[in-house]
Amino acid sequence: MSDPLFQITLFAYILTTAAYLVYFARQNNKMRTVARAMLLGTGLIHTACIVARYIEAGHTPLTSNHEAVSFFAWSMTWGFLSFRWRYDVKNFGAFVTPITTALMLVAALSSRTIHELAPALQSNWLPVHASIALMANGFLSLAFCGGLMYLLQEREIKYKHFGLFYTRLPSLEALDNLNHHSVAIGFSLLTLGIVTGSVWAKQAWGTYWQWDPKETWSLITWLIYAALLHQRLTVGWRRRRAAIMAIVGFLAALFTLWGVSFLLEGAHSYVG
Repeated sequence: MSDPLFQITLFAYILTTAAYLVYFARQNNKMRTVARAMLLGTGLIHTACIVARYIEAGHTPLTSNHEAVSFFAWSMTWGFLSFRWRYDVKNFGAFVTPITTALMLVAALSSRTIHELAPALQSNWLPVHASIALMANGFLSLAFCGGLMYLLQEREIKYKHFGLFYTRLPSLEALDNLNHHSVAIGFSLLTLGIVTGSVWAKQAWGTYWQWDPKETWSLITWLIYAALLHQRLTVGWRRRRAAIMAIVGFLAALFTLWGVSFLLEGAHSYVG
């Protein structure tokens, strides 16, 4: 049941992305309304897909690359939708939905085989730790999009080349605020993910910290965002610097998710 639902979800993401890109190009308000409704529907279908996978697997579906990346895309989608209810960030969806679709394509190319849980994963901490860590990535990816939009908008203003992005993107102030709020939420979830992971490690292996590659890179990612928030609060790091740091931090988060999982051996590896 989950596999057909996943295919429908992937197709829905592709259509939704196309709708947002058409709106970005034409700036037709009716298309914007359609795109928003499509994304909400896609998020609901994706939720049903994850629930179906849970029923099939008999455990929280967060233990393979396919499951983790799918949940990452789900988190990004609902994070964006939660922001849409609070903020009006013009054309934000045109930057968010291509990434969610790319994530779903990665999930589609990954093995969908359901494996029996290893003994260390048979814990109530699995859904808590893994879901929080992936939701953190979802909000940090929104900060990445906001940072990218900021740099594109700033470039056109700086060089007085008012082209494709200038009239379509929000003000620099709005994008900077979006960046800050996304990082603040993502950093809080990342911190909670590290803490719950440490508690789980103590329960499973008798120690809070093993310097496993994923633990180490999670700490590196945490330090990048901690530095960004600290500098923002103490010396006023905002705007361009904050946008660049949000992008760098997200690249570190992606390496923590994929680079460590596939390139470095450790307790969190998806292979072997």
